[in-house]
Amino acid sequence: GQVHYSVPEESKVGTVLGRLWQDLGVEGDDLEARRLRVVWQGRRAGVEVSGASGALVVSSRVDREELCGKSAACSLRLELLLERPLRVFHVELEVTDINDNAPLFPAARKNISMAELTTVPGSRFPLEGASDADIGANAQLSYTLSPSEHFRVEEETSKSGSKSLFLVLTKPLDRETEPVHRLLLTASDGGRPSLTGTVELLVIVLDVNDNAPQFNQSVYNAVLTENAVQGTLIFRVNATDPDLAAYGDVIYEIHNIVPASASDLFSIDSKNGEIRLRGALDFEAVSFYELHIVAKDKGLPPLSGHCKVELEVLDVNDNAPEVWVTSLSVPVPEDAPVGTVVALLSVSDRDSGANGRVSCWVRPASPFAMESRLLGSYSLVLREALDRERVWEYEVEVFAEDGGQPSLRASRGVRVPVSDVNDNAPWFSQAVYTVLCRENQGAGAEVARVFARDPDEGANGRVRYSLWEGAAGERAPVGGWRPASSYVSVDAESGVVWAVQALDYEEVQVVQFEVRAVDAGEPALVGNATVQLFVVDENDNAPMLLPTTGGGGAGLVPPLSPVAGTSLEAVSGQDSETLWAWASWGGPAGQVVAKIRAVDADSGYNAWLRYEVLEPRGKGPFRVGVYSGEVSTARALEEADGPWQRLVIVVRDHGEPSRSATATLSVSLVEGGEKALAAAGSSSVSGLLLPGEGGTAGVVSSWTNVWLVVSICAVSSVFVVSLLLYGACRW
Repeated sequence: GQVHYSVPEESKVGTVLGRLWQDLGVEGDDLEARRLRVVWQGRRAGVEVSGASGALVVSSRVDREELCGKSAACSLRLELLLERPLRVFHVELEVTDINDNAPLFPAARKNISMAELTTVPGSRFPLEGASDADIGANAQLSYTLSPSEHFRVEEETSKSGSKSLFLVLTKPLDRETEPVHRLLLTASDGGRPSLTGTVELLVIVLDVNDNAPQFNQSVYNAVLTENAVQGTLIFRVNATDPDLAAYGDVIYEIHNIVPASASDLFSIDSKNGEIRLRGALDFEAVSFYELHIVAKDKGLPPLSGHCKVELEVLDVNDNAPEVWVTSLSVPVPEDAPVGTVVALLSVSDRDSGANGRVSCWVRPASPFAMESRLLGSYSLVLREALDRERVWEYEVEVFAEDGGQPSLRASRGVRVPVSDVNDNAPWFSQAVYTVLCRENQGAGAEVARVFARDPDEGANGRVRYSLWEGAAGERAPVGGWRPASSYVSVDAESGVVWAVQALDYEEVQVVQFEVRAVDAGEPALVGNATVQLFVVDENDNAPMLLPTTGGGGAGLVPPLSPVAGTSLEAVSGQDSETLWAWASWGGPAGQVVAKIRAVDADSGYNAWLRYEVLEPRGKGPFRVGVYSGEVSTARALEEADGPWQRLVIVVRDHGEPSRSATATLSVSLVEGGEKALAAAGSSSVSGLLLPGEGGTAGVVSSWTNVWLVVSICAVSSVFVVSLLLYGACRW
């Protein structure tokens, strides 16, 4: 907002002009925290602001004439800036005039020469009027002349508003009667009370040379641009004198110039009357001049004629705009809303009209813009949202250009840094990390490494990692599910995943968990990534022989096909298994004597088993299936093979290095089916194969299988009969 105060000049020191905080509606308690600043625009008066009370107080002498000269309006402007939040108040202080200056003539005495007889009544002689430093009514002067029967005073007002003063002869002069006339000219201003100034006019009556030079017009008008160079011809005046010889020769002089400060700015040729420029014009300082010209002849005494040249100065665009930064609020948080005021700027141009009309813009145009608040005051505001991770600092150039032809331009650089806020969560380069880890690696071994980025700055971009529990294993390990933290841990600073304990493929095959990345911002932001840790199997388990299903020896089952007769018995050893079986002489080749079963806790190639006959080497009566483990006759058994055969069978896996287990099989050779049946009766193995008559093998079927076949046949018969009955009914 804007408030207006007025102060009479020469007011006493300590005079209170107004209560700012009350007039502006501002609380005065928190002004120190809000960093009050007073910025004067242009001239500065003897006035100050009391920060505590907000009183606008006269602090020193206030002289309107010293501050503003003859300007009609004398206004001083200042800005009050408050921060947190930023507010700007415009204060206009008008200094009013009082009648403190009396009229003043250029000299205390003036001599005027007049010829007798030739000076006719009505002749006018220009006088230098008095000047009054005040303005308005206080500077409106009126003139009075001491009583005289020969003279009176006349005032003439030009079109520019300036007044010219003349001494007018009302009655012919007679030197013999009164050679000298002493007059007192008094100038009074319009103040209350009125002040006066005087000058003594000494009129000397001369004889002879009765024709004075005469100008062809009393007022001449001229126009000149302010950028005119020195020596430029302004105007040429001309005066004539009808006298002859020396009395008719005219000499030109500049009598006086208004304003008086321009006395050295113009010159006139004394012979031809050419008026030329001697210095530099400045429209912004003075835009109108009055030159009073005197033309004198060479008579004794000389006679003179008078005229006035009114010179109007035209403005040119010779002043570039000026830009000042009055307030700057940086750094700007990247989450600052659109419309936030970043800086306040003042712009001015000393030229007038279109030459002084200024427009402002900003480059780069994004994300800032210029907004006009008051005449000559602009705000640099935020037009778009900021992103510190994209641009962390802006070099803003504010341009001001006037409307002249050609236009002039000025610029001011503003550096706007952007401060960081926690607006970016940590993010991993992969959403899912798939990691392979060999089993049996020791505790503390690095199994994986994750990395999350956070583009924020400082604590907002500092990331710490933690383990978020997930599922472990493809199947539940012994004792139920276990948390992922019992297998792995994550380093909070580096993101290294290391094993808490040695991983056993036979216990767990997959450990799946989440790693959380949390920054140190307020509030903290979180990013997640899933880690799938696949345990790679190592060949760390040897094959194991399975116990028999019939309660006999370890690792043996009854033959899968009929043989002459078998009997199995197993005795466990430290490194191998000792197994017993029997077979009858004369059995055909390919008859299964026994089947060895083994398993390997590993997987894949590490658990793929193969069987080999280690002893006896070469071609024996028995052989073993490479992958089935079935021990069968390689040929028909003969009595020459002896009463029993001892076989050493090794079971190997396909791992690297390979692991193995061995089994010893003792096969007894017997005669006939009765001996086989007797041996079977004494064996603890159920479901044995018995030898048949004539050396052929017969199968002893279990009662369970018989009843199973009978049940299947019965159900099938009932199903067929039902179909027949259904079809008959439909037919």
